[in-house]
Amino acid sequence: MKFNEYTYEHMDKKEIQKKIEGFQHRLETADSYAQFKAAFDEMDTYDQALESNVTLCQIRHSINTKDPFYQQENDYWDQVLPEIQSNFHQTDAAILHSPYCEQLKKDVPITYFLSKEMDQQTFSDAIIPELQKENELSSKYQALIASSQIEFNGKVYTLSQLEPLMTSKDRKVRKGATKAYWGWFNEHQDDLNKLYDQLVKTRDTMAKKLGYKNYIELGYKRMYRYDYNQEDVAGYRKQILDVVVPIAQQLYKRQAKRLGVDKLYTWDEKVEFKEGNPTPIQDIDGLCQSALQMYQELSPSTGSFFQFMLDHDLMDLEAKPNKAPGGYCTYIPAYQSPFIFANGNHTNQDVETLTHEAGHAYQVYCSKDIRPSECIWPTYESCEIHSMSMEFFTHPWMEHFFGDKADAYRFAHVSGAVKFLPYGVLVDHFQHEVYAHPQWSPLRRMDCWRKLEKQYLPQKNYDEIPFLENGGWWMRQLHIFMDPFYYIDYTLAQVCALEFWCRKDEQVFKDYQHLCSLGGTLPFRQLVKEAGLIVPFDPGCLEKTMKPVCAWLENSNY
Repeated sequence: MKFNEYTYEHMDKKEIQKKIEGFQHRLETADSYAQFKAAFDEMDTYDQALESNVTLCQIRHSINTKDPFYQQENDYWDQVLPEIQSNFHQTDAAILHSPYCEQLKKDVPITYFLSKEMDQQTFSDAIIPELQKENELSSKYQALIASSQIEFNGKVYTLSQLEPLMTSKDRKVRKGATKAYWGWFNEHQDDLNKLYDQLVKTRDTMAKKLGYKNYIELGYKRMYRYDYNQEDVAGYRKQILDVVVPIAQQLYKRQAKRLGVDKLYTWDEKVEFKEGNPTPIQDIDGLCQSALQMYQELSPSTGSFFQFMLDHDLMDLEAKPNKAPGGYCTYIPAYQSPFIFANGNHTNQDVETLTHEAGHAYQVYCSKDIRPSECIWPTYESCEIHSMSMEFFTHPWMEHFFGDKADAYRFAHVSGAVKFLPYGVLVDHFQHEVYAHPQWSPLRRMDCWRKLEKQYLPQKNYDEIPFLENGGWWMRQLHIFMDPFYYIDYTLAQVCALEFWCRKDEQVFKDYQHLCSLGGTLPFRQLVKEAGLIVPFDPGCLEKTMKPVCAWLENSNY
């Protein structure tokens, strides 16, 4: 069955609530563990069906945000899901308070209970209006970005379609494209500032209704951070500042030298080589066929996985008008199908995105039989280990995608991974400041961004683009709007991926596969140790990891 044949059904809110209430009653009145477990398992099956419908709606809406049916259905779920969450909140309480709970812990991963305990601390009926508002505002941001129409050199582009021109080897072209790109954000900054201001205040209200000082603590719990806290994150950011920022600055100096410029400007930063960045030698269909060969050669398991993705049309990879921004991987439980969404634009990012999202998809493909289904996925920082590591495990096959530019791609990818770390913690630091000061004006937020940017990314030169000099870069980062505090996760995972890459032993890919098979059955620190890696929070982790990375970069020909 192909993805377009997967069935979406509109589900009536009252019928959903009635069904969940029925499970709650059975859980509360069970006369034996067998009865309790049967109700628990049936509820999990129903949850999979519900999640499948919601996910199908979200996928099809993101593919075409102007599709009237799925636009309407997406709006419907934005309002309904928080109300249904109230019902699940009560069933979760019934499970946690049941006399059979201790027995259930013998049959179900510990993370299930950790997540349910956090859910109890992050929801009440009192915040349903705020949850609905949050969904509505997030959808508005997504729709605004998707609607972008930018005139440049006589043609009209979306933001995604303009990005290849921003990496042109012709400096005049990339400068013009960069100014056009940020010109759109400048024109829409009032709308974007208004949306974000509403999101911040909505989340702050939510936190205070639940008894928290501000959104930060609530945000950590909503992200299911079981085994680390704000102090761990702050210490990690300090490691990045002390160890990685100086290394990244040296890489930017090498880049300027390669480009033959005295100073890197913002329109230069995305271009690694004077002759231009390596670009794929194939179109999207060709990339997919090369990826199939690559995954078949990597291992029998990865080969079977990617064949499944192709057979069922489970990828939508090309940038199109009205398509939502970014890339993602999600999962449709009813069909045991991962799905990959991207905005391919014939840049090196097409390959990075494909291998990245394939890492997510492979993990869920490996762990799809874990029950309850909520434990199929780990928490976000662990999820990103699978995706970012897959980018590195596929390095030996880059000739398939870049021909004689494969070595240049590999250098750019490793260099880019190092450069990304300061940016990633900057996004995180910014969000901590914003949610600690929800009363800040939009101008104050922009000032904060620029101040932190000078700390983590001191090479930034925004000449001729006052919008960026005034602190507007963050507006392009959809996670800041839609997924608060989901960004440091990428950096934690990047460190783990670099650890995998530095290992040359025969066991390394088996450790990766083992990590994928565990899904979400363990917290972050334990998963990292199961994979034979050092936890990024540990003192000295960054210094130890960066040493072989720096040696490899220094010995390269670039």
